[in-house]
Amino acid sequence: MSEKTIFEKIIDRELPADIVHEDDICICFRDINPQAPTHLLVVPKKRIVRIAESSPEDQTILGHLMLIVNKVAHQEDFAEDGFRTVINNGPHGGEEVPHLHLHILAGRQMLWPPG
Repeated sequence: MSEKTIFEKIIDRELPADIVHEDDICICFRDINPQAPTHLLVVPKKRIVRIAESSPEDQTILGHLMLIVNKVAHQEDFAEDGFRTVINNGPHGGEEVPHLHLHILAGRQMLWPPG
C-alpha cells in the first residue's frame, strides 16, 4: 500500500491528536479543521480506503464504527440535541484522506440539503 495517511500517523502516534475514544478497532479524535462547534472523526485502525471499497469481511468494523458514533455522542453530551454523521467517498463526495472515516458534526443546526 502507499505511504501512511495522516490518520495512520495519528493511530501510530507519529502525529498528535485530541483523542476522545480509542479501542482495538478504531480511534475518535477532534477534527483540526472543524466545520461545526463539535467535529469529530471516527477512524478504523484497519485501513479501508473508502466505503465503496469495503468488503463483507469489514462488516464487524463498519458496525462498530456506528456504535462508537453513538457512544461518543452520549459521552460528549450532544446525543439528545442531535448531530450529523457523514462519510465522504471519492473526490466528488468530498473525500480528502484515502482512509475511511466518519465525521460527527454537532453543536449547531444542520441544514438540508448539505453542500
